[in-house]
Amino acid sequence: MLAGHYATALVAHQKFPKGTLLFFLIASQLQDLAWFVLHYLGLEPTEPTDVFDATLSNMTVDMLYSHDLLPQIFWLVLIFFVGKFLFKSNKIGLAGAGLVLTHFILDLFSGHPHHIFGAESHDIALGLYASAPVLAIVIEAVVTIAALWYFFKQEAQNGVIRTSKNKTAIIGLFAFNILFMLSISTTSFREWFEIPPLDLGFNTNIPILIFTYLGMIAYLNYFVPPSKIH
Repeated sequence: MLAGHYATALVAHQKFPKGTLLFFLIASQLQDLAWFVLHYLGLEPTEPTDVFDATLSNMTVDMLYSHDLLPQIFWLVLIFFVGKFLFKSNKIGLAGAGLVLTHFILDLFSGHPHHIFGAESHDIALGLYASAPVLAIVIEAVVTIAALWYFFKQEAQNGVIRTSKNKTAIIGLFAFNILFMLSISTTSFREWFEIPPLDLGFNTNIPILIFTYLGMIAYLNYFVPPSKIH
């Protein structure tokens, strides 16, 4: 899940405005950001390496340290103390930890396979990216729509006025993300556009994923705060 996690960050920031939106956006995607680091450390290698071959259904990675159940204790404690230290607030730390926990729970329904600790241990997730990617995207779309509906509803009640342009910019990013994921659910870019094989000699999939995640963080951090409505 990608868009759905970011949507939960907007709600968390709305409830705890003393914490920065940037903190909540990072907290909502902490496990995925850790996955990218662990990939380059050789601990969670990800296939396929060619971004043009990648689909939701064929992407494989053993998310042992970033997404399995037992390591979540570490990520929860880590983000709690980061929030507590940065904002001098237990509430902000707990809100960040809540986003990490929410990420884990949502991924059980819409994401890659997860285990207790290691591929040889018990499965605890549906693993719909591999078995039913379209259903996984539908679940994510429902979560995203519900979170955004609640976010804008609460803003209206709190007297926050946004321009139509600003709302379109925010909603449009989430809609684009859902549609993009749907487009590569089972069919790769190479198949869609008949791109010939091209071996660049390095992993092109993970860098594009990193660019996507960081780009969405920067985009939302710019457009969502009320002080930047334009």
